[in-house]
Formats: sequence, structure tokens, C-alpha cells
Amino acid sequence: MIISRTKATTLSLRGRAYGLLLAGSALILPSAAVSQSLFPDSGSALPAIPSSQVGTAGTSTITRNTPTAPVGGTIPGVVAVAGDERAADTTAQQSAAARVQEPEVDLNQPIGPSDLEPLDDGPEAIDPQEAPRQEVDPTGIRLGTFMLRPSINQSINTEITRENGSKETRNYAATGIRGTLTSDWSRHALTVTGETTIEHNFTKSKEGEDPEGKISADLRLDLADDTVAHLTSGYSFTREDNDDPNAVGGADVQSGVHLFQTGASIGRDIGKIRALAAVNGSRYVYTEAKLADGGTLNMKDRNRSGIDGRLRLGYELSPALIPFGEIASGHTFYDRKRDASGYQRSSQTYAARTGVEFDFGEKLRGELGTGYEVVDYEDNRLKNVGGISFDGDATWSPQRGTDVNLGLRTTVQDSTTPGEGGWVEYELTAALAHEMRDSVVARLSGSTVFRNFDSGSEDEVTWLAGAGITWAINRYLDLTSDVEYEKTTGGTEQNIV
Repeated sequence: MIISRTKATTLSLRGRAYGLLLAGSALILPSAAVSQSLFPDSGSALPAIPSSQVGTAGTSTITRNTPTAPVGGTIPGVVAVAGDERAADTTAQQSAAARVQEPEVDLNQPIGPSDLEPLDDGPEAIDPQEAPRQEVDPTGIRLGTFMLRPSINQSINTEITRENGSKETRNYAATGIRGTLTSDWSRHALTVTGETTIEHNFTKSKEGEDPEGKISADLRLDLADDTVAHLTSGYSFTREDNDDPNAVGGADVQSGVHLFQTGASIGRDIGKIRALAAVNGSRYVYTEAKLADGGTLNMKDRNRSGIDGRLRLGYELSPALIPFGEIASGHTFYDRKRDASGYQRSSQTYAARTGVEFDFGEKLRGELGTGYEVVDYEDNRLKNVGGISFDGDATWSPQRGTDVNLGLRTTVQDSTTPGEGGWVEYELTAALAHEMRDSVVARLSGSTVFRNFDSGSEDEVTWLAGAGITWAINRYLDLTSDVEYEKTTGGTEQNIV
């Protein structure tokens, strides 16, 4: 309402100004008043007044001191000469014009709502010849139909290791490079993720430097009838930890592990039934370990390939709860029929489990399952290794800006110790992230790994606790500080900070 009143007042003033100026122009130069306009041509000299209400300059419409000729009469002061036909014709024409002359418009009267200009109709249409400017995604680099999100991390680290009464300190720099390439297709999707970490000691010694890297790709195919297929592949390189049960004792540099993986899966929703079938392949290649005396130890007897498949069926009790059952089987082929100790370590694996998927939105989602897994070795001298398995992952957000992640994993590892088949390894992880401010995130993490040896060897437990904080200085630069403590008990006593 305030806008309407202001608009009406403005138009009223504009009407008066136009009338006075146009009248003055007509008195001075009538012909000029007809051919010139004070406003852009919009169909009416005064946009707020209909065209039918705007008279001609010089007439009584806007010059109130000029009398109007009565119908059928003459204008006072103009004398018609008797017998003069031209005078009679002029009088007749003026009388006819008076009959069709429209009523006067008093510009001093207020303008009603019907006389106001319509409100703004909004922005004008874009010229079809001018393409709109594309907005730039601030979170990545556009590469055709792909989005690349790279990051680089440079850190300076100090590691203190206490083992069997000795203390060793290592200062080193670590450079981490990570990138994610994601497709932007209307159908199907491809995601490629790669990362690598390179360590460099500040001393001349290469001991403890553990380069690692991995790359993986996942192609999702959106097929018909609620059917989705995935084709995956990946490669990774890591170096065995010194506290790994299969690590070479006294080695300056442990063996490197090349892992190649590939897989395919297809899932389909049939009403409330969720069905999934998958097959995966893997290949492990081990490099030589460097000994303290300068020699090397060949690890080719550990090279192996594996293939496994699994079937899974779930039933949707509700959109938030889907219980499921799953069975799996696989076979491991060692390149050498017998290892350096003369044992045949190729094996067959069987597993079954049941669990539930849950998704309660942002607050709680994940999966939890339990079952049994066993590994049967070809060599009868090696005891089968198996046990109850616990697997799952859950994300809980108690409040906005706070996330808690819990993870469970059970694996069966092959051993290199003569006479031992392997062990069951249970891992529990927990992580807490809290957004203290828009640009500051604090983190707490913890994990424990329990290694259960069936051969009578002492079980091992590794504890790990960490804390950190990240400050996002701007959208391109983060400052991170972390501290971590690791303790191993059982077969070896080792503390790492």
C-alpha cells in the first residue's frame, strides 16, 4: 500500500509538469508542440493516463483560458461574414468537431487505482543469442563432463618408538596428494579416486620411510527395472609394518605389497526383496625385504591370487530397516605350490552371515552383521582357521555439526610361520568429528586390533588413540595438527607416539 500511494503521488506531479510545459510550448510554437514528445513513445504521452484522455495541444483540454465552442455555434471573437461560404464551412467543421470532442481531463484531480501503471513484471527475457554465463563450481575443476577435486597435504612429523627398553626418534616430512574424479552424466556414473603419501627423513637414514598409494575406479551402470551394476578395479602399494606378525625380524626395510583388485556386481529390487550377486578377484605381489647386513630376502613364495563370490538377499521391513542374509565362498592360489618351508598354503574359504541395514536419515544409518568364516588349507598339516565374524559400519549424528563413526571388521590372515595356518583378526574403530566453528573442526579417534592365534602363540592387541584439529583458513588452505599414540601388547611390547 505504501508503494501504491507513493506511485500515485509521483504520477500526479508528472501529469502537472507535463501539462504546464506542453501548454507553454503550444503558446509559443504550436507546430512544435504537436511533433515533439517529452516522454518515450509508449502509446500515450502520459503513461498513467489512457490515450483517449489526452487532448491536442492548444485546445481547451490543457489551456483552460480558451473557451470551448458550443455545439452548432461559433467561437467568440470569430466573426462569420455573411455570404462567405468559407466562413460557414469553418463554422460547420468546428461544430462537428465539438460533437465528437472527448470530455476534458482535469489534471488537478487525484488519479485512481485504475489509472496507475502496472507493477514491474520482473526481469526481461534473456536474449536467445546470448548464452547465460555458467556458474563455476567452487569445489573442483571442471574437465568436460567430469569434476576433479584435488588436494595436497604437507606435514612435518615426529615419531617416538619405545620397544624392549630402547627408544628411537624419527623426524620426517610427509607429502600427501589426493584427487577424486567424478562424472556428471545424466545416466550411469564413474568415480575415480587416487591418493599417495611420500615420506622423507630429515636424516640420511631411510629406515621407517613407508611410501604408500592407491587408486580405485567404480563404474555404476543404471540398468532397467531397478537394476544397478558396478564394475570396479583398483591398485594399491603399502609396506608391511614392523609389528605385523609376518614382518621380517631385523629388516631395515620391510617387504612392499602390490595389490591389484577387480570386481563386478549386480543388484536388483524385486518388490520388497533386495538381491545382490558379486564376484571379486585379487592379486598380491611382494617385493624383497632389505636386511640389516645389506642383504635381501626374496618373498616370491607369498605371491598369490584369489577369487571369491557372494550372494545376498534382503527384505525391506520398512524404508529404514532391511534385514539380510549373505553367503560367500572363495579360493586362494599361491604362485608356488609350496612355500620356503615346504607347506602348501593354497586354501578354500567359506563364510555366511546375517545382519540388518538401517537408515534413519542424517541421525543414524549403517549396517551391522555377524556370522562365521573358516579357511581350509590344502596342506593337512596346517590347521583350519576360523571364527565368529563381526562386520559393520554405522554413522551417528547426535546433533548438527557432530558425527560419530563406528566400524567393525573381521578378517582371516595367512601366516608365514612354519606349521601355522593363520589367525583371525578383529578390528574396532571409532571416530568423532565436531564442528567447533564454521572453519574449525576437532577430531578424536581410537581403534583396537585383536589377533587371535589358534596355534598357541600369544595373542596380540594393538591400541591406537588420536586427536586433531583442522582450521580452514580459506577455501584453498587448511591447517591441521594431530597427535597419535599406539601401543602393542602380547607378542611384542611396542609404544609409538
